[in-house]
Amino acid sequence: MTLKEELLQIVRKQSYEKRKVVLSSGKDSDFYIDGKMTTTNPKGAFLVGKLMFEKIKNLGLDGVGGITMGADPIATAIAIVSHIEGRPATAFFVRKEQKKHGKQLWIEGGWGLKEGSKVAIVEDVVTTGGSTLKAIEKAEEAGFVVAKVLSLVDREEGGRENLEKKGYRFESIFTKRDILGEG
Repeated sequence: MTLKEELLQIVRKQSYEKRKVVLSSGKDSDFYIDGKMTTTNPKGAFLVGKLMFEKIKNLGLDGVGGITMGADPIATAIAIVSHIEGRPATAFFVRKEQKKHGKQLWIEGGWGLKEGSKVAIVEDVVTTGGSTLKAIEKAEEAGFVVAKVLSLVDREEGGRENLEKKGYRFESIFTKRDILGEG
């Protein structure tokens, strides 16, 4: 069994639920994918980190991050794998709203990142791409150059198109069809 096949089994068992839900995009759906149930599973975290790192390892990245909470375990897993593979990329986390005290930061972590740093933006599940675009906006405001956007799952509800329309290279490990066994 390949690493991707192993990860698909974990996603289907740990993250997929057949139930009615309102998504962060405001849309109704008859299924839910909670990517954090996979990305916080020890084996799931490793597999996500390994498979996503494989997609970005030749880009010369300085960092990897995205909107908190969905991106946090993914960015951390990739950072760990990048260190093991000898191509370190630091993790950073984009807040959903600006911190009101202290340094009042939008971005946390990101040791060593500075203006001009080349980064990837990651997400657990992309629906319309709204939160991913917010992460991109805040990363670019910090002076980072976004080289690629990755997600664990693409729900195939316009996110890919919205990201690519704005000029970002997007890739997911799985699509909705993969999760539902239709692909």
